[in-house]
Amino acid sequence: MEKKKTSACVVLLHWYLSLATTMSTPCHGNRNHVISCTKREREALLSFRESIRDPSNQLSSWVGEECCMWKRISCDNMTGHVVMLDLRNPKDPITAFDAFNQSKLGGVINDSLFELKHLRYLDLSFNGFEGAIPPQLSNLSNLRYLNIRGLDLSVDDLEWLSHLSSLKFLDMSEISLDAAPNWLQVMNMLPSLSELHLSGCQLHNYDPMISNVNFSYLNVLDLSFNKFSDSKFAWLYNLTSLVTLNLDSCAIQVQIQVIFENMIHMSKLRNLNLSGNNIFNTRSDWLYNITSLEKLDLSYNQIQGVLPSVIGQFSQLTYLDLSKNKLEGSLPRSLVNLCNLQHLDLSSNKLEGGINELLGHSSACSITNLQFLSLAMNQLSGTLPDHLGKHEKISVLLLYSNKFSGPIPESIGKLSSLKVLFIFDNKLNGTIPESFGQLSNLEEIDISHNVLKGSVSYMHLSKLTRLKTFSASSNPLTLNVSSNWVPPFRLQNLKMESWKLGPRFPAWLQSQDELQVLDLSNTGISDVIPPWFWNHFPKIRRLDLSRNQIRGSIPSLSFVREVYLGSNNFTGPLPNISSTISGLDLSNNTFSGSLDLIVCEQKDRMNDLVILDVSRNLLSGEIPDCWMNYSNLQVLNLGANKLTGNVPSSLGKLSSLQSLSLNKNNLSGSLPFSLQSFKELELLDLSENHFTGGLPNIRDWGNTSDKLKVIVLRSNKFDGGIPRELCHLNFLHILDLAHNNLSGHIPPCFGNFSAMRSQDSTRDFNFLTEKAYLVTKRKEYEYRKMLPLVTSMDLSCNSLSGHIPEELTNLYAMRFLNLSYNQLRGNIPERIGGMTSLETLDISMNQLTGAIPHSMASLTLLSHLNLSYNHFSGRIPKGSQFQTFTALSFSGNRDLCGFPLTVKCNEDWNGVDTNVDNDKNGGWIEMRWFYLSTPLGFVVGFWGVLGPLAFNRAWRCAYFKFFDDLKYKLFG
Repeated sequence: MEKKKTSACVVLLHWYLSLATTMSTPCHGNRNHVISCTKREREALLSFRESIRDPSNQLSSWVGEECCMWKRISCDNMTGHVVMLDLRNPKDPITAFDAFNQSKLGGVINDSLFELKHLRYLDLSFNGFEGAIPPQLSNLSNLRYLNIRGLDLSVDDLEWLSHLSSLKFLDMSEISLDAAPNWLQVMNMLPSLSELHLSGCQLHNYDPMISNVNFSYLNVLDLSFNKFSDSKFAWLYNLTSLVTLNLDSCAIQVQIQVIFENMIHMSKLRNLNLSGNNIFNTRSDWLYNITSLEKLDLSYNQIQGVLPSVIGQFSQLTYLDLSKNKLEGSLPRSLVNLCNLQHLDLSSNKLEGGINELLGHSSACSITNLQFLSLAMNQLSGTLPDHLGKHEKISVLLLYSNKFSGPIPESIGKLSSLKVLFIFDNKLNGTIPESFGQLSNLEEIDISHNVLKGSVSYMHLSKLTRLKTFSASSNPLTLNVSSNWVPPFRLQNLKMESWKLGPRFPAWLQSQDELQVLDLSNTGISDVIPPWFWNHFPKIRRLDLSRNQIRGSIPSLSFVREVYLGSNNFTGPLPNISSTISGLDLSNNTFSGSLDLIVCEQKDRMNDLVILDVSRNLLSGEIPDCWMNYSNLQVLNLGANKLTGNVPSSLGKLSSLQSLSLNKNNLSGSLPFSLQSFKELELLDLSENHFTGGLPNIRDWGNTSDKLKVIVLRSNKFDGGIPRELCHLNFLHILDLAHNNLSGHIPPCFGNFSAMRSQDSTRDFNFLTEKAYLVTKRKEYEYRKMLPLVTSMDLSCNSLSGHIPEELTNLYAMRFLNLSYNQLRGNIPERIGGMTSLETLDISMNQLTGAIPHSMASLTLLSHLNLSYNHFSGRIPKGSQFQTFTALSFSGNRDLCGFPLTVKCNEDWNGVDTNVDNDKNGGWIEMRWFYLSTPLGFVVGFWGVLGPLAFNRAWRCAYFKFFDDLKYKLFG
């Protein structure tokens, strides 16, 4: 009986102490009951405030006598001592970055802060305090919670931390502990610690002598974003009380089964994050030890092989992320046994097969609790399951960039919780089901880049009242709504490229005044843009109406960051633009007048313009000399206009320029020396102008040896030799110097162009929205997305002499080579057969001799070959590819024989000489006037028609090229 009374007393005592603790916990207290703080602590707080910077006046309430009433402070209800100081930056660094920086408290932490000896809770995180962490923090021995995350403080010694024996929560993330190798020993001296965050602390090692850890209460450990040189983590495996372990991005390199086998004693572990390391595996049975896991993140690793079926034994899992690995094979059926799973991310792997087992019929629970599912960026195929709609809890469904085909199931309308649906970049076909209109919670949808077709009516969109993003580009769909239709939503992003919306301009857009992105390119609109449109979208930042037939003129553009209106029928002068516009494409219209309005109106202020494309218009006059304030400009395309005069010197002020196209104008003179300031240039197109002088020494244009990739200078009047300095442009993969007056030899060092030697090196380019017009296979082609894959050299129609350098055959990745219409001599290099990527080879109209190398028969990709009008001899090589060429490829070589020519080679000759002795006198009377008039006709014809071709190389080349091309069109 006595024991029962004692037990009851103990229970009552515990209850009383708990109640007392609750009453004295840090809180702002009842404002009707004023708690007085001590004078010493009030003065300490005021002294602290005076010593720091407070740009946003967060501490403006720190006035008066009662400091317990001040914001960001709490006192003990019983004693009045300050027990909580929460100065955490209240702004979000992601969504409100500018406000976050402006609200940072700054300066040096004043020693007066350490007078608050009763503090239990101190949060100074995400501010701008400077200097070193003051060791006087050890005076705050009652601290249970300390958060100094994200402070710009240095640490040389952590000894002070060992005195905070009551600490339960510690967050020192983003503070460099690189100079404190004893961090683990110090943390090990905090017996009450239950939560430790050291993310991004530049931890790379620890004292290997430590053999035992005392983290008996540690539940949460975050060591993410560090660089550990020791990947064994032997001390971690003894932390049997851990519930959460985060080792994200710690540069761990180990087989994954090693980690799991060593964690077998962590029976309490629920949340494990090992993403962003170099973890890999050689066996597929690595998921079998820690079946208590609720959250497992192994994303951004190198895990290979098939996803093991044993994963279905993790029955407690609610969160599983294996994205960004190298998993392959089919999805295991055992996934459906994860009945508690809410978040599943297997994106960015190499998974194959269908998903019917995962989302379709099943006798198991079929993971019906799923809320987030991402299988994006794999190689999954088949159709979407008909029973997709039974997963009513899914709010995010990401299946994009796979190989799914077939229709979108009608049951999709039953996904009542769905907020985000991304199924773009697949092969889905058929029509969009009307059940889409039932997805009342849908906020974002992207079905672009499929082959969906048919009509979309108001029924498909009837209940999408929360929709903010609608992206359905690159589908041949038709919007079938009435002219007075008002959508039920107010979109922020609308992309309907390649829909059929025209010919009238969509009037329903007038209701979408929240738009930030609008893409109606290639939608068949041939109307005039209504006046209300230009000032109706105050938040819009990207507008794309390109590839339509829209008419009319354009007013000033001051409301949008990016404007793409190319390939329409706009007329009139170029519009004024705001200095805040970053992208402007007005190409392929009929704008006229000068460039002054668009360039020189803003000459007195810095401009944000990054892309300016006004090519293929009717612009005239000179290029204005107003480029001083366009230092951000990266792409400038003024091609295919009627511009005249010289290149202005201020163009050299474009220090960020990556692409310059001035082609197809009437520009003249030599290039200004100021262009040498280009340091980032990747593409240069000056073709089809009247530039004179020697070729510019492009290597002197800043540090361009690792930048320039495309040089097109064709059809100008450049003369002299080819500068050897071009050979230093290591990443050049397109060189076009055709139709100039160049002389001398082809530099042998052209064989050093590394981008033309290796196919892999042609892909590492960073063209923005740039395009280039290149002459290949006797036609001009426009290259955009494929531009980085093109390797071409065109030196045709010049006066080059000497041999074809043997070194050119080292360009194994070359696709197009044209050396025609020059004065080259000697043989074709024997090793030309090694240029296995060649698709076009034209060396016609030269003085080349010798046999055609038999190695050319191995050029299996060759589709265009012209060896005509040289002095080649011998047999034409035999081979499957050579059987596809006609006699036109070899004409004008008198000593060639073999297929496809009718001339047989000597060893094949079986005929008899059939030369007939004609009557020596017969017909002379009838033909004498013909023979007498021939010389006179020749003289008149030559000097009247052909004579100018002998003195004008450009005419001569164009003349023979015309008939050569005509020959190929008629007989090729």
